[in-house]
Amino acid sequence: MNLQESRFASPCGELTVVTNEGRLVGLGFTDGDTSLRRSLERRFGAKPERGPAPKAVTHVLDAYFGGEIEALDDLEVDTAGTPFQQRVWRALRRIPAGRTVAYRDLARTIGAPDAVRAVGAANGANPVGIVVPCHRVIAADGALQGYAYGLDRKRWLLKHESAIA
Repeated sequence: MNLQESRFASPCGELTVVTNEGRLVGLGFTDGDTSLRRSLERRFGAKPERGPAPKAVTHVLDAYFGGEIEALDDLEVDTAGTPFQQRVWRALRRIPAGRTVAYRDLARTIGAPDAVRAVGAANGANPVGIVVPCHRVIAADGALQGYAYGLDRKRWLLKHESAIA
């Protein structure tokens, strides 16, 4: 195991980037990464060592924040999680940049229309924010809600992706 943690300066705040054997296993804003750290420590049984992020990851993040929104689509991630969480996270990755979906629609998409709350919980447990775009999920009435790193950041990300004006 080669768990590495680094920092990445983005236009909407510093990100914590965690990789294992070069694959992205954790991504979140540094000022709110305590739950990310705890989940990674539980998953791997160790704290990451400080080290540089792989160029493949930083190149994709640079491209995304530079306006190439689809650059994230091909970035390989290792999320682990329960089978249900993995279904939700795969569905999140299929939401096109510039689009949003309601929690209930995401639940329908994965074949669990009565599991709206469970979908919300899986969305909140996403260890690879932005790349697994949990910020693209909104309330049924179109309101922004439920983003671990704050609604201002969610709004910024959606504007960056042209999902909202």
